[in-house]
Amino acid sequence: MANEKACGAIIFTKENNVRKYVILRGIGKYQGDYGFPKGHVEAGETEQETALREVKEETGLDVVLFDDFRTIDEHALAREGRPNDRKTNVYFLAEYHDQELVAQKSEVSEIVLMDYREAMNCLRYEESRRELTEAEQYLNNLQD
Repeated sequence: MANEKACGAIIFTKENNVRKYVILRGIGKYQGDYGFPKGHVEAGETEQETALREVKEETGLDVVLFDDFRTIDEHALAREGRPNDRKTNVYFLAEYHDQELVAQKSEVSEIVLMDYREAMNCLRYEESRRELTEAEQYLNNLQD
């Protein structure tokens, strides 16, 4: 059994005082799927370094990670034809201001800013909806 690990970020910004999340649309076998930027950990990288690198590569953004937010999902790679392999995705929460979104053409077909409700309606996988909800609740608790 092989285990893969990827790290990324749930990214947000504010537009007209409304929190908007950065949602990516994939290409190739992931065409049509919406999600968050992430990628495989390279040798010698920390989880945070991987997340920052992948965010920069896939979106063009320089973001600031929240130190105390980290969420994980683990699942079998059966939907990729590898039922004996498992994947762990680690997501951090990140924010950016006043930058242009630039999609990495080899990985991303579209980048969209969505409020929480819009994003929840687009995310196909339950894990992604759970992660976004955790991020939204975390940010709402910061405002209280």
